[in-house]
Amino acid sequence: MAGIGKTKLVSGWLAARSTEVNLTGTQLTTTNPPSKGPRSPWIDAEVPGTVLGTLVKNKVVPDPFYGLENETIIDIAHSGREYYTFWFFTTFQSELSGSQHLDLNFRAVNYSAEVYINGHKKVLPKGMFRRHSLDVTDIVHPEGQNLLAVLVHPPDHPGSIPSQGGQGGDHEIGKDVATQYVEGWDWIAPIRDRNTGIWDEVSIYVTGPVKIIDPHLVSTFFDNYKRVYLHATTELINRSAWVVDCSLNIQVTTELEGNMCLVEHLQTQRVSIPAESRVQYTFPQSANWQLFFYKPNLWWPNGMGKQSLYNVVITVDVKGYGESDSWGHLFGFRKIESHIDSATGGRLFKINGEPIFIRGGNWILSDGLLRLSKKRYSADIKFHADMNFNMIRCWGGGLAERPEFYYYCDLYGLLVWQEFWITGDVDGRGDPVSNPDGPLDHDLFMLCARDTVKLLRNHPSLALWVGGNEQIPPEDINTALKNDLKLHPLFQNVLNENGDSATGFSQGLKDPSQYLDGTRIYIQGSLWEGFADGKGGFTDGPYEIQYPEDFFKDDYYKYGFNPEVGSVGIPVAATIRATMPPEGWQIPLFKKVSNGYIEEVPNPIWEYHKYIPYSKPGKVHDQIQLYGSPKDLDDFCLKAQLVNYIQYKALLEGWTSRMWTKYTGVLIWKTQNPWTGLRGQFYDHLLDQTAGFYGCRSAAEPIHVQLNLATYFIEIVNTTSEELSNVAIEASVWDLEGTCPYYKTFEKLSVPPKKTVSIVEMKYPKSKNPKPVYFLLLKLYYTSDNRILSRNFYWLHLSGGDYKLLEPYRMKKIPLKIMSKIFIKGSTYEVHMHVQNTSKKPDSKALTLTNNFTSTHSDSDFDVFSVESTREKTDDSHGIGLFQKICRRFSKETDGLKVTEMNGSDVGVAFFLHFSVHASVTHHKEGEDSRILPVHYSDNYFSLVPGEGLPIKITFEVPPGVTPRVTLQGWNYPGAHSIY
Repeated sequence: MAGIGKTKLVSGWLAARSTEVNLTGTQLTTTNPPSKGPRSPWIDAEVPGTVLGTLVKNKVVPDPFYGLENETIIDIAHSGREYYTFWFFTTFQSELSGSQHLDLNFRAVNYSAEVYINGHKKVLPKGMFRRHSLDVTDIVHPEGQNLLAVLVHPPDHPGSIPSQGGQGGDHEIGKDVATQYVEGWDWIAPIRDRNTGIWDEVSIYVTGPVKIIDPHLVSTFFDNYKRVYLHATTELINRSAWVVDCSLNIQVTTELEGNMCLVEHLQTQRVSIPAESRVQYTFPQSANWQLFFYKPNLWWPNGMGKQSLYNVVITVDVKGYGESDSWGHLFGFRKIESHIDSATGGRLFKINGEPIFIRGGNWILSDGLLRLSKKRYSADIKFHADMNFNMIRCWGGGLAERPEFYYYCDLYGLLVWQEFWITGDVDGRGDPVSNPDGPLDHDLFMLCARDTVKLLRNHPSLALWVGGNEQIPPEDINTALKNDLKLHPLFQNVLNENGDSATGFSQGLKDPSQYLDGTRIYIQGSLWEGFADGKGGFTDGPYEIQYPEDFFKDDYYKYGFNPEVGSVGIPVAATIRATMPPEGWQIPLFKKVSNGYIEEVPNPIWEYHKYIPYSKPGKVHDQIQLYGSPKDLDDFCLKAQLVNYIQYKALLEGWTSRMWTKYTGVLIWKTQNPWTGLRGQFYDHLLDQTAGFYGCRSAAEPIHVQLNLATYFIEIVNTTSEELSNVAIEASVWDLEGTCPYYKTFEKLSVPPKKTVSIVEMKYPKSKNPKPVYFLLLKLYYTSDNRILSRNFYWLHLSGGDYKLLEPYRMKKIPLKIMSKIFIKGSTYEVHMHVQNTSKKPDSKALTLTNNFTSTHSDSDFDVFSVESTREKTDDSHGIGLFQKICRRFSKETDGLKVTEMNGSDVGVAFFLHFSVHASVTHHKEGEDSRILPVHYSDNYFSLVPGEGLPIKITFEVPPGVTPRVTLQGWNYPGAHSIY
């Protein structure tokens, strides 16, 4: 007898082009199973994955994300659909008893398929976003090997790519229920096979006579969130020929310290199911039987609290058989509310009764070839949490994201805005004008939509459903979605005198878990109902370079919630070299136009990879040229990182400056690239962060001190639900000579919860003889113990000036001391550092609030608190003792401490320091990428004033047989200085 449950079919797959296989599916799965060989068309397949992903893996075609190689791969518009129609083949074992059943499950296929098992044919109908479950009990070999062949067909309307490119090609792909980015966009080149393939999980699933299908979990709160009920409804299918008596069990556990679990609830119900029938069962909520929790641990978004998760397991035991099926899910108790804010006109979200100011980003998908993995998702979502974001918008031209994506959003506290597969460019506008009626098969669209809801609805991170991007679905689809996703009365913001959503079920309300969803709002489009102008006007954007101060101005954006606003985001030079041949390493030409502005002219490879310039001739002067003309690729990309940092930090700080008075939220277009593109990203496709990542991380702190670049007032942002009191601000200006011409502290400050407060105007540079270029360091700290809550660093120039004086500043030799200790667990490395600028400080004891940091980020970050100040102790022995104290938070060991010193005799700011991690190589070839990626840094692209030190934590996985090397570079530190 086989054990019940799921077995993924992830290895041993082969693939071949259908036109090169002269056998039928019946023959392939009976008498003539395929094998690889010199003359065989069969190659190792990537499943889950796509046809193009398999061809790339086997080097049948070049990497379409490298240089211009995508242009050498034949497009489906020219080859015909048969060229990308592929067979996929594998085998699996089964050991079934007489009363067991086996399902073959495809969680998604693009676009349709024929399945053969041991000579028997099954059909997977059309639709990229639908699950398929085939009962193959009668056709598998109950004891032995089974042969499985799947013939996968591309989308019906793959379309063609007009010579001018454009959004969604010729828009034909919009006639199918599929991803729409695959015909190309202004940020990605066309995907040649249109993502044809078995692109999501394949599994076999063993059950007894009764199977559990799509349970729905819902929590409702009472007594101001002190009590919560868990509602649960599930479908049960009895596949036997007799009536079965079942015990239906639900168990709720929470994890404690030391891998211990606490059973919160264990309940059992008796259920009788007729023969060969399917029933819906709701666990009763009665006086005698309730899934009731008192003072539950709540799930909060990133920055608002912990992401508490309970493990809910439902099992069914059949009398005379035993356990027949089991289903489990991590579930978070939380309530999401949303309405249009009367003060701003923007959509306002509340979590567990607390308003949340949305700062997040737009997301397409991890990889344009759908090479999706839990490891990749883990890095992706943690990156968003590291940036202090609290929402991700899954854009309508991309995916209905996978459960693994949502798992990590649950874990890291990222709310998700999930759109359906409608985009304005492909569904009603564009060149050529597209079909406004959406996909041809509206019933198929709704089938996929309902199945997607069932797949994702139990995730606490899922915040809202949206009909489409910059467009609403056709009227009949929109009406059906509104009806299917209407809110249950308990979630319609109808409050009683206690502030609760409802008093219970005495009113005869239908159980909320019986709804398709019922707990989250449905918005018909991304520009409607509290987003942008709320009426469907194209009032999102802009997407280009801006003057940083403009983000703070009243006329920058008129509406309360911008679902898309973007900017630049070129990656570091190492990524350019790793993804392009040498001709792609040429930096743009800077061409002066008649109006005096500079126009950037990129090389053809950059243009193909959708480079967005750092100039907007006629409106914004080139921001890279502010630092002087770049000499080469390294110089250009370094200066671009300076601009990236400023742009994105100013964007978020500008929005946060008007929190609740003008804005309720903003989502940046976009956070990452699903290919090796050169625009709009905080980390590139290879998973290396740009400096914009750390500009966002700083700006989106839950508690933050900032400078309003339009008014030059210092502001404190408090997004938490607690009042901030007994705090002070230290503001210090540093010039290029290493002196401090301005220093002020502002004490006895308090900030109400969820407010941005303007504190005081910066008198510098209004003072006499201001420096043309200067640095500003702001620190917000508790006056009681000097614990720093927020640290914010700026480089600024006088009005009408530039940063060209920073070019000779690169010759400054500023001494650094770096104390580091390495912790290794398996393949995981953690590097704990204390980085200090040891240049001489001015004689002011007040300028040394440097090491007294408070814990403001998640547990995974390196936050040092209750560490004594270095106000008066600056000798070497104290520094080492301080770092050993820091390290003891993580290990009892204190040996192995390494001290690295970079000597220098100059006094000044150690500017724009950034670490990177590499594999140690003996001989490094030009263009060879030695980086180990991804790496999680507690901070990077940071600067230190004289005497100042910062704790830094670096975490990464090391491939087998590789020795890692940590290096440091900076504006004053050319070359790569080895730290470890």
